[in-house]
Amino acid sequence: MTVITGFLGAGKTTLLKCFLATPEGQGTAVVVNEFGATGIDDALVRSSADETVLLGNGCLCCITRTDLQQALRRMVVERERGELPDFRRIVIETSGLADPSPILQTFATDRALGSAFHVEAVVTVVDAETGGDTLGWSTEARKQTILADRLVITKTDIAGEGASAALSRQLRALNPGAEIHEAVNGEIDPGRLTEPARDQRNAFVAETTHSDGIGSFVLTYDKPMPWAVFARSMDTLMQLRGPDLLRLKGFLDVEGCKGPVVVQFVQHLAHPPVELESWPDEERKSRVVFITRNIAEQQVRDLFKAIEALA
Repeated sequence: MTVITGFLGAGKTTLLKCFLATPEGQGTAVVVNEFGATGIDDALVRSSADETVLLGNGCLCCITRTDLQQALRRMVVERERGELPDFRRIVIETSGLADPSPILQTFATDRALGSAFHVEAVVTVVDAETGGDTLGWSTEARKQTILADRLVITKTDIAGEGASAALSRQLRALNPGAEIHEAVNGEIDPGRLTEPARDQRNAFVAETTHSDGIGSFVLTYDKPMPWAVFARSMDTLMQLRGPDLLRLKGFLDVEGCKGPVVVQFVQHLAHPPVELESWPDEERKSRVVFITRNIAEQQVRDLFKAIEALA
């Protein structure tokens, strides 16, 4: 079993999707835990994985740990009954706000679960563009780094010159024993996600409360949205509150597009929108998850309404 963690927008889902597309990724079951009422990553990964289990609303470290235990046991039982494909490995993708300590404690304290599953590696994904600043203010990001067996630096192709080296020095100061690798567009040697860690992972006390004013909300729209309205709203929001826009991810039903348009933002960075060929589920409407710091949901809703009215 591999645990993939990393702060919001670091590139965990991209890394996981690339891994699932390789021969080494075949026969992998995925447990996705998201912070927010709508599971966007779950829907994005679901078509690639043999089985995906979304553990409700909230971080894995904040909900009752028996939820994870029950999910894993159910997967094993359903596999034995032939109700699930025969998976050889499980990958847990944690919320970007999760401290992985409770996951590791679960397997250490639950003898039955520990005998059936073994965490072979904790892989923490860190964004070369914004990860250095995040490590400075986020307790969760530092914990994710300290607990890692392997650290994967992403977005080196868009970060400034020297950003990767500077980030590596920060990571090495927090976790001298971890391996450090780089991934471009999610591509990395699959063995980095499957091979057991060489050394004993670091011990760290779990804290289950989030701080820093972080909150989550979902905006939904039942009718197609003009792309100009969304783009102008996000441009304004990034100009006004870019550093506090920790993560935005979702599906848009855009006028003139057949499939959903996947949108992703991390602070001041806007990822290129991608139109999918088809919707991942039956819910054909726009739904966008916002994870922000000290930004009120009503303020964002009012901004979108104002831009729509002007348009």
